[in-house]
This record gives sequence, C-alpha cells and structure tokens, in this order.
Amino acid sequence: MIHLYKIGGAKTPMSPLGTPEPISDDVIWVDMLDPTDDDMRQVEALLGVVLPTRESLKDIEPSSRFYTEGNAVYMTASIVMNVDFGLAHLTDIGFILVEGRLITIRHAEPKPFFLFAADLKRLEIEPGQGVKVLAHLLDTIVDRTAEILELAVAKIDNISIAVFGEGVRGRRRSPALLEERLIEISTYHRLVSKTRDSLTTLSRLATYVQTLRRVRDDKPTKDLCRIVSHDIQSLSEHAGFVASNITFLLDSSLGLINLEQNNIMKLFSVVSVVFAPPMLIAGIYGMNFDRMPELHWPFGYPAAIGAMFVTGAAAVYWLRRRGWL
Repeated sequence: MIHLYKIGGAKTPMSPLGTPEPISDDVIWVDMLDPTDDDMRQVEALLGVVLPTRESLKDIEPSSRFYTEGNAVYMTASIVMNVDFGLAHLTDIGFILVEGRLITIRHAEPKPFFLFAADLKRLEIEPGQGVKVLAHLLDTIVDRTAEILELAVAKIDNISIAVFGEGVRGRRRSPALLEERLIEISTYHRLVSKTRDSLTTLSRLATYVQTLRRVRDDKPTKDLCRIVSHDIQSLSEHAGFVASNITFLLDSSLGLINLEQNNIMKLFSVVSVVFAPPMLIAGIYGMNFDRMPELHWPFGYPAAIGAMFVTGAAAVYWLRRRGWL
C-alpha cells in the first residue's frame, strides 16, 4: 500500500500500476507500507530511484544502511514497536531522500508514523523540503521513544513498590508472587533493551543526516536535526540508567526468592531438630525390653512425655540463641 502526502497533510493513495500518473510537485512524502513487487517497480519508474528490498533493510553494515547513490540518499533505522500489545521488537524502516521528497519503506506499523501523519497538516513545509519532513518524522519517533521509556519507568517503579514497598516490609512474600514479578521485570528489560538498540540506530541516522549539504544549507532544519540528535543522546543515557535499575531490581528479586527458599529449608531443618530428641526418647521406650526399670514405674509415661517436651523446647531455645529461628 502506497500513500502520498501533500502539503497540508492531505493523504491520497497512489494510482494502480495499470494507470500510472506522475507524482505531483506538492507531494512531500511517499509512504510505502508493506509494498509489493509491483508497488516497488511503480515508484522506481516514477521517481527514477532504486528502492531497497526487505532483506537489504535488515543489513546491519553501516555502509548498507547509510549511503548516497546518484541524487538519492538512503538511510535505515530500527524502530521499537508492539509496546502496548505484547513483547516489544524492532522493525527496520528505510528512509530515502530523492527529488525533494521523503520515501519511507516499512513492513510494519509503528505508532510514530500514525502520529506524524496526523500532525503533518500543522507543519509549515514547502515543496522540495523532503529533508525537513524527515527531520520532523525523526522528532516524532524520538518523542514516542521518550514515552516508551516513561512507561517503562512507571511500570518498574510499581513493581519495585510491590516487592520492596513499606506495605510489604516484614511480611513473607510467596515465591510464586516473586516469580510473577520476575516475568514482568524481564518483559520491561526486553523493552528497554530494544529501545536502546533503536536509539543507537536513530543516533547514527541523525548524525548522517546532519552531514548532508541540503541540511547544512537549511538553518531551521539543521537546528531541528541538532535538537533531535541531542534528545537521542539524552534518551540513550536515560535508557542506560533505567536498564541498570532494572538489573538491580532483577537481582534483588532473585535474592528474595533465594531467601524465601532458604527460609523454607530452614523451617524443615528446625522441625527435624525439634522432633529428633522426642523421637529418640520414644524409640528407646518403644523397644519393649523385658528388663526396663521404667516400664513398671507409675510415673514413667508422664516422665517420658515431659522429657519429649523439654528436649524439644531446649532445641528451639538453642536455635533461637544461634539466630537460626
């Protein structure tokens, strides 16, 4: 599916391949969502540019992600998505500047593109300013990335309160509850990790854009790219800080699980120690020897029961003195 965005944010679908029409001069953004081979050939014929395939977008070599060929500039960045509906992952987006237009090739629907399409009508962009469209699109992507980090920070803070808050201090936490928290922590650890990977590719893209002559000659666009690059750097540092907090929370939760498991094992050990002396006494008096003086003693049975309680209490007292109970 191919959509053409004109000045003022007007959106129109591209004509089918059978009836191709030249792209008007007021089209500043060509957005290609999951394009077919026919769609690719149509745009290549109309704009005289070779479009990268889906496989080439996944290439991680810098020379394959940022390069100039003829009058076209090719760039690729990875955008984090699927934040609100499951496990976060990255999708590779191709950005191409040609003939004063921006072409985007994507095989997914990250939220920043929807937001940018809605805000395009309020931007003051003239024909031939495709690089300015790219700068504003990057700004929208960075803003959405900041929202993702804020979401992760809020969720991690809630998990931290649930595990270490005032209301749970001094109370035993079940291993099952802590395991659930571990799953939540791992989910947000993945989210922050993918966000950091996305910010790395965006940083490289923003740096490359600032080297373009058409950006250096346009002061407003140059200033916007500089602001976006600074925001990306700040978010990268913040993402590193959030990742370290998540790692601490993960290690702390694992430590709590080990403590709870140790408490359970300690309880079993205490029970064994407490009942060992009574069982010894009961075993001796259960031997039923013919010659046992206590067998005919009137107070033998109460004395045996008392000895069991005394030895058990002595074991508990000794364990408390040792700090094991």
